[in-house]
Amino acid sequence: MQRYSRAAMLLHWTIAALLAFQIAVGWALEDLGARGFALYQLHKSVGIAILALTLLRIAVRYWKPRPPKLEGGWQGALANAVHVGLYAFMLGAPLTGWALVSTAKVKVPTLLFGVLPLPHLPLPAAAHEVAENGHGMLAWIGIALLALHVAGALRHHLLMRDGLLWRMVPGRSPLLLIALPALLLVGFAAGRAILPGAQPAPPPAPVEAAAPENIADAEPANLAQADNAAANAAEPAAAEEEPAGPPPAWAVQPGGRIGFSVGNDGETISGSFAKWTAAIVMDPDHPESADIKVTIDVGSASVGDAYKDGMLPGDEFFAAAAHPTATFTARGAEATGPGRYRASGTLTLKGVSKPQTIRFTLAGKDMTRTVTGSATVARAAFGVGNGDSSKGLGPQVSVDFRFTAKKKE
Repeated sequence: MQRYSRAAMLLHWTIAALLAFQIAVGWALEDLGARGFALYQLHKSVGIAILALTLLRIAVRYWKPRPPKLEGGWQGALANAVHVGLYAFMLGAPLTGWALVSTAKVKVPTLLFGVLPLPHLPLPAAAHEVAENGHGMLAWIGIALLALHVAGALRHHLLMRDGLLWRMVPGRSPLLLIALPALLLVGFAAGRAILPGAQPAPPPAPVEAAAPENIADAEPANLAQADNAAANAAEPAAAEEEPAGPPPAWAVQPGGRIGFSVGNDGETISGSFAKWTAAIVMDPDHPESADIKVTIDVGSASVGDAYKDGMLPGDEFFAAAAHPTATFTARGAEATGPGRYRASGTLTLKGVSKPQTIRFTLAGKDMTRTVTGSATVARAAFGVGNGDSSKGLGPQVSVDFRFTAKKKE
């Protein structure tokens, strides 16, 4: 019986194992968030490896023609269509994935297996949606074609007993007849094995911890009104009584948020910090008594996209390894209107300290207040977004926050 060349056999089983690995990893990527960044990079690397091996497989096929068909009729035509479809899948899936990465708003650099830079394809941004939809569709088509291919091979070997599988097994070795097809299971199992485990439920938030919830509050017109109100309120504030005692401390309650947003080539990227604490001392009637310190774990930043989330802790953005926290401190605040305040302090980010002003409002009374506020941060002053993938980002980052605080006894 005429068989495939050794080179064709090696490429066939290698590609098969890599495809099984890709399917196992690809199924889970969308649910991993920031934890999936490293896997996305590996997924891209393996995809390009499949593309290169497929091109080599096509070259080998012309160099060493395949054995003649064992079956004609509609069954043979179906088998031939499945083979053509598989080649289209093995070429199209990596290419659409490459196009998807190349047309993303934020250009995430790809190092193949952490070593070789993969250049972006010169495609327009409008191609992104087509590439994304095509990549997802090809994945499902590829899975169906692989299932048909395996089913056809088993039909020939087990039902028709025409020795089809032996054509792809070196030396007609019974051991390899079992071991080589098992590579599909090994590849799939390896893909599942490297997936991160389920994320443990966060412990109950401490009294001063705050976790996410979205707000957008800072309109320039409102800020201007607040500044005008500050001038009008200055004289009455000076005439107020001195506080009767030390200002109260406030405990931030769970369920708050510190969010951020920045323009990016005509669109907006929005995210938040999952971990932060705030220590606040302030008498709302005497804002000059305020003592505020907010500490943010910059490694907890997320914009809801695994690619981008994986980049945020890096040196181009927050450099979380060297500077794990950002802090804002302010001593004293001033009233800018009824329930409205402005605090000028210092923001320390990536080891750089610069003056920073925040504006906020207090709602509620007695023991509980709801705090809503905003700030605008010039990212370049802190070296945030200092690489090629940040070229489309706007210079100003809008920060918004909202939380509830209870007066400590």
